[in-house]
Amino acid sequence: MIANSRAPRGFTLIEILVVVVILGILAAIVVPRVMERPGEARVTRARQDIQGVVTALSLYKLDNFNYPSNEQGLDALVGKPSGAPDTPNWKGPYLDRAPKDPWGHPYQYQQPGQHGPVDVYSYGADGKPGGEGEAADVGNWDQ
Repeated sequence: MIANSRAPRGFTLIEILVVVVILGILAAIVVPRVMERPGEARVTRARQDIQGVVTALSLYKLDNFNYPSNEQGLDALVGKPSGAPDTPNWKGPYLDRAPKDPWGHPYQYQQPGQHGPVDVYSYGADGKPGGEGEAADVGNWDQ
């Protein structure tokens, strides 16, 4: 019997170059559109983070009958807090770590809140109250 002398072959250099060119064209179209909106992406991430923190606070309240005090703050979601109010049924951690906003600042917490039972918010890119655009405050009241 004569064996087939043609072994399976791989891709040719031309085929690989065509694929690289196609990927380059796609990247040239998509990357600028994504890079134009990093501020919007950070604001969206902050809103999602805040929603997660509010959910963790709800679980905390369900277990302990109260939200953490302003002194206990959001750290009460990571480790068992001391002080009042007492936490008789603390079953945490409710979060893996103390949350920071997309700009690297800690989220703000107020209990009782001005907009509801608790306010969780970020001061935005500038880290200061108020502002516009990416520097505007983002909170659980505007979700």
